[in-house]
Amino acid sequence: AGPAVLASSSTVIAGMLCLLLAETNSTKGLGPVAAIGVGVGLLAMLTLLPALLVICGRWVFWPVRPSYGSPEPTATGVWAGVGQWLRPRARRVWISTAVLLAIASLGIISLDATGLTNKDSFTTTPDSVVGETVLSQHFPAGSASPVVIVSTAQRAPAVVRTSRETPGIAVVSRPVVSGAAALVQATLSAPPDSQAAYDTIDRLRANVHSIRGADALVGGATAVELDVERAAAHDRNLIIPIVLAVVFLILALLLRALVAPLLLIITVVLSFGAALGISALCFRYLLGFHGADTALPLFVFVFLVALGIDYNIFLMTRVREESLALGSRRGALVGLGATGGVITSAGLVLAGTFSVLATLPMVAFAEIGFAVAFGVLLDTIVVRSILVTSLNLDFGRHMWWPSRLSRRPEEPLRAAVPSEVTAG
Repeated sequence: AGPAVLASSSTVIAGMLCLLLAETNSTKGLGPVAAIGVGVGLLAMLTLLPALLVICGRWVFWPVRPSYGSPEPTATGVWAGVGQWLRPRARRVWISTAVLLAIASLGIISLDATGLTNKDSFTTTPDSVVGETVLSQHFPAGSASPVVIVSTAQRAPAVVRTSRETPGIAVVSRPVVSGAAALVQATLSAPPDSQAAYDTIDRLRANVHSIRGADALVGGATAVELDVERAAAHDRNLIIPIVLAVVFLILALLLRALVAPLLLIITVVLSFGAALGISALCFRYLLGFHGADTALPLFVFVFLVALGIDYNIFLMTRVREESLALGSRRGALVGLGATGGVITSAGLVLAGTFSVLATLPMVAFAEIGFAVAFGVLLDTIVVRSILVTSLNLDFGRHMWWPSRLSRRPEEPLRAAVPSEVTAG
């Protein structure tokens, strides 16, 4: 298992380090922290854990302690039975599964990942939300979050005049001068976390930037939220293709092929799209959430792709090992029987871990926890074990093009017997 563990960990580390390309510091900072954590875990798995297993012996697996003569899971296990069911209908299964995942991905259309308003950011109703509601009933909606404009003192009167003429601005204060700089505060007529407020910020910036010699800058909470939303869109559009390219390169080097990595990348994208699409529908129509955090698509993608590739590596490295001895299609069945239980168990543990986020009163964390937990279960039970195995069975040796394994004659596919199964 060493090469698979090393390759999967390296893939996760590389994917997390891609976050360093993000514009937002919160996203950029997550990358190295997560990469270091995975690296430390890798060292423990390759050194400490094997030593403890040797010291403790087989009793550590109690109550199902393995012994000589235990049934061979690749021939009699649950996932071996699934493989036998897939064998005569592989093409129909992978086509229908891919179509269903693509249809489920259409749910992304209903995802509004433009950010959450203050009142929609909590699963409860804290005092701050109540206070904001009362304030908006008696004063301009943007009173609690004024827009801050900084300019040169000489051109401050022109900035004040232009700001007052900007649609969406209710009140503009007198400039406060300090040396050569001036500060002006403006009150929005719309709620500070609404799309109307964001449009007003764009108009205000365009107007004050046109004042010669003002060197005006527009800030404040609403302007910050707008900039964060746009930075999140930039990060998503930049990092997702880079992560896919890095993952494809690692898979190609590991599997010594091009077809298999390409198909695996497609299955990962389908899995991500279906998970996010179904989650978006659940957010809106089942859980009653109004929108999603701007970072949700990127975080869900990075987590699901990194983890999904993990399971791909666990499965496909074993399939390749078995294919060298038994042929591509027989190797696919034995590989599924050997790794199916491990992948499903890992998925259940991981889904349970991320589900804990749903207990937090923050909608953003609840959405990430739900989407990742659902996506992991979908990936381990359906995509990895059924879709990828069906592709292996249908494509056979062509999965390993252009390596030598793709040029080996395909052996007849017949029922598995224990004597055919390689050790391990």
